[in-house]
Amino acid sequence: MAAVQGVGYETMQVHRFHRNVSENELDYIVQEYPVALIYNGISHAVMMATPADIEVFAKGFSLSEGILHSLTELYSLEVHQDELGVQVEMTISSRAFMALKEHRRMMVGRTGCGLCGIESLKQLYTNLPTVSSVVSSTWLNQIPHAIAQLKVRQKITELTGGAHAAAWVVKGQIIALFEDVGRHNALDKLLGYLAEQKLNVADGFVVMTSRASYELIRKCAQCNIALLATISAPTSMAIEMAKKVNLTLASFCRGDGFVLYTE
Repeated sequence: MAAVQGVGYETMQVHRFHRNVSENELDYIVQEYPVALIYNGISHAVMMATPADIEVFAKGFSLSEGILHSLTELYSLEVHQDELGVQVEMTISSRAFMALKEHRRMMVGRTGCGLCGIESLKQLYTNLPTVSSVVSSTWLNQIPHAIAQLKVRQKITELTGGAHAAAWVVKGQIIALFEDVGRHNALDKLLGYLAEQKLNVADGFVVMTSRASYELIRKCAQCNIALLATISAPTSMAIEMAKKVNLTLASFCRGDGFVLYTE
């Protein structure tokens, strides 16, 4: 394995067929590698992710999953790479680590992983944060312009056609964008960047190139994001959860239009 951090893609020779004609050419492939997230020496999760922007990914995951309340609870972060993949070793506060160990205790002995770490359906909505940020009256009008900017900003997707993107929009302009083979990973990278740069989440909204799933709603709510706009469809649980957490959800954002599912 030869993952290259900070790139997100690699090249390989392929045979391209068109109308029974085969040509040898160089193709660009989006990278997907296991990334182990380790807290205070204990491995918590292994995510399949694109090995670019790993530090902000680890920070965003820690915040969006509620492991950390803020980055002040993250004391150190080191990224190591070997032939098996990427390991992110983090040292976190005692409070955060005790809470993480309790969460891990709840997961012991589970055989399925549809909704990992919960013991009943009621827990799906337990501890859901309510979004306190307010959607600006101008943001909805800015969605089409933000969507139009996505394509030229997606460098990995331009080469490979295989990555999702999550972008931060302020005053109608994309000011930050992250890509990953996984939509939730792309969002975690963006959320980690916002926290790292200490940007005010009340100033803008998130645009994504994927469908709107409940995981994205939870992650946005955890970081107090007021508006999520996605290119593709929402799921029924995403809509229900967005209503519960007071998050505005717009989907099918294409061209000059979109569908508003919650306000």
